[in-house]
Amino acid sequence: MPVAADELGLFTTARTDPDRTAVVDVAGRAVSFAQLAERANQLSHAFRSLGLRPGDCVAAVVHNGLPFFELRLATWQSGLYFTPINHHLAEPEIGYVVANCEAGVVVVDAALTARCGPVLEAAGIQRFAVGGAPGWRDYEELFHGQPSTEPPDRTAGELMLYTSGTTGRPKGVRRALTGREPQVPPHYLDFMARLDIVPGRGLHLVLSPLHHAAPGAFAFVGLNFGHTVVLSDRATPEQVLQLVEEHRVTSTFTVPTVLHRLLRLPAEVRERYNTSSLRSVVHAGAPCPVEVKHRCIEWLGPVLTEFYGATEGSVTAVRSSEWLTRPGTVGYPLSAAEVRILDEQGEPLPAGEVGAVYFRSGITGFEYFKDPDKTAAARHGDLITVGDVGYLDEEGWLFLCDRRTDLILSGGVNIYPAEVEAALLAHPEVADAAVIGVPDEEWGQSVLGIVQPAPGTTGGLADRLAEHCRERLAGFKVPRRIELVPDLPRTDTGKLLRRELRASHWGG
Repeated sequence: MPVAADELGLFTTARTDPDRTAVVDVAGRAVSFAQLAERANQLSHAFRSLGLRPGDCVAAVVHNGLPFFELRLATWQSGLYFTPINHHLAEPEIGYVVANCEAGVVVVDAALTARCGPVLEAAGIQRFAVGGAPGWRDYEELFHGQPSTEPPDRTAGELMLYTSGTTGRPKGVRRALTGREPQVPPHYLDFMARLDIVPGRGLHLVLSPLHHAAPGAFAFVGLNFGHTVVLSDRATPEQVLQLVEEHRVTSTFTVPTVLHRLLRLPAEVRERYNTSSLRSVVHAGAPCPVEVKHRCIEWLGPVLTEFYGATEGSVTAVRSSEWLTRPGTVGYPLSAAEVRILDEQGEPLPAGEVGAVYFRSGITGFEYFKDPDKTAAARHGDLITVGDVGYLDEEGWLFLCDRRTDLILSGGVNIYPAEVEAALLAHPEVADAAVIGVPDEEWGQSVLGIVQPAPGTTGGLADRLAEHCRERLAGFKVPRRIELVPDLPRTDTGKLLRRELRASHWGG
């Protein structure tokens, strides 16, 4: 029998199965659903005692750990906005986000207080340190003397995440509060089902920082589906497989870079671990080379699932069986979503023609907080875009080419870096690869390949890669030059920082 959204939730599981393990932290400590619910309830009462009311904001600069879930759950049932902040940001960047989101309370890991302290102290914001720190109130003070029962007048809060985009200050993606009781949004049932993730007993493995949109969302929904969530800390590819076998993991979220690194493990290492418990290995965040995905499905079975979306909303999904019939697709629109491909004049393009990807996700509309110009610039009627380029096939399945900002224009011809990167990554001597356009007096831009060689690679790799690309790509797409580097700049989720690569060739 299908489960209704109002029958789900961490607080429901805490009542019906209180001793079930909710979270296993990076140190291996387990917390039950009842224990986590009690802590979230105490924190909810504490926020009210501090004067926070529905519509106010709580920010956090924390590593993967229990405080993230305690804060997420407490704000969710208190009508508050919750803004987790990337702990890799510099002090001025953290200060900007805290000020922009109008946080009334900020919670920071003790190890990060030196970076956050001066800017928060100057702003006069109530601040608490997880683990305690000189000059800070201890996070545990928030729990002292507070009841562990659910707070009265529960009302749903929202996440307000910040997305950096390609230029300017980070943008806060803010949705209006519904005023309803907190529950799993109904559209999540459809979305997760399309990714083969269903309510009941399961185990979700977190491989990326929870302050990012997708890792945090999948972990939070997992808890509300009744799943146990296991946290990891910078696991190596082999450690990922160890965790899957040890905990009998059923689902996880990752990015194509991690899939490529797993495939780089020797076959005897991959075969050493039992991965048969996996039901859904979700990936998104960047184009996945077709060959990489084919090889992963051959190895793990038809458990790879994929979605397309952004902080602004999720739009499409695809299972392995569907993808194998149309390799390269990022999915078919979700039941409440719509996708259109528009030209530069905002007119719809027919199937097969490449243009800007616009979508409606089907969930509550959003604004870029305090930035009506950016909100308007991303919209076309009630559709929005995050700058991606792609096309729909005759049946409505979406295929991405790349981001508009990553497009290389050489001699008047469009070249999509993702296609060239996929060709480079197919070579056994390549551990990682990036492609950018660089200034060219004759062509405007030319294609530059930047490659991290695999261990044990011998000389002459650049020539071998050029020949390898000529066998797979049209001549104008083959990199004019290939640079070899020890590593490529990526975020902690594995996304390529292409702008850092461009800076050295375009004068910043």
